[in-house]
Amino acid sequence: MNTFTLTMEYPQATGTGFIWDEDGHIVTNHHVIEGASSVKVTLFDKTTLDAKVVGHDQGTDLAVLHIDAPNHKLRSIPVGVSANLRIGQKVYAIGHPLGRKFTCTAGIISAFGLEPITATGPPIQGLIQIDAAINRGNSGGPLLDSSGSLIGVNTSIITRTDAFCGMACSIPIDTVSGIVDQLVKFGKIIRPYLGIAHDQLLEKLMGISGGVIFIAVEEGPAGKAGLRSTKFGANGKFILGDIIKAVNGEDVSNANDLHNILDQCKVGDEVIVRILRGTQLEEILIILEVEPDEAE
Repeated sequence: MNTFTLTMEYPQATGTGFIWDEDGHIVTNHHVIEGASSVKVTLFDKTTLDAKVVGHDQGTDLAVLHIDAPNHKLRSIPVGVSANLRIGQKVYAIGHPLGRKFTCTAGIISAFGLEPITATGPPIQGLIQIDAAINRGNSGGPLLDSSGSLIGVNTSIITRTDAFCGMACSIPIDTVSGIVDQLVKFGKIIRPYLGIAHDQLLEKLMGISGGVIFIAVEEGPAGKAGLRSTKFGANGKFILGDIIKAVNGEDVSNANDLHNILDQCKVGDEVIVRILRGTQLEEILIILEVEPDEAE
């Protein structure tokens, strides 16, 4: 409420998105629509339409909207592959920076595997670093290669001054595709569940490094497969259980490693978990399940 004019003022924010398919789904960033009571989409021909939020995922900073529009207005971008990208490759970022509609900036891929710290949660894993100019309003816009194929979704910049300084981040399309498919189908992300609880403080107390110790959740996949949980003994001291050393051949040195590996899997996948049991290395097959809260 503006106390001077006695009128209500509503905060507004702008970002960028792009048409995903001919069904009217639009992809943007989670932080663009977070907390919004209503969302409007303006197309290239300046048509403005009401949009419905289909689903969003803070962990990957992605969101899917839906609009009802004639088919001739729903032209999607050809989807490329991010696994084959190379440092130095030319890229183009399309967006709506600082209120300027439909701009395009060019640059190159500077690095892979970026994990910038976010204010709202854990770092997004495996981002593409580019030097194409990105500013406020570019969030959610497409990153294209020289052939015009979609290779990423622009999400943030790395800066100490709140202004672009040559380091921008884009979510790789291989990640985007899997997340968007789930948001369109389920309206949320259903992540695979291993059935363990990790305690970093406990690892420090027991002097464990180069692996993950855990407490198995009752009736979880890990427990049912035979993994032995760290637990309290009769004398009140911890009894060390199995230590997770690798999953599907990828080394696990901390909880982030484990999280990143599981993010590449889906419910129903069989994973081979290498554990250290006492002084012996063993491998155990575990079938990933739906987390109990998500199954309801």
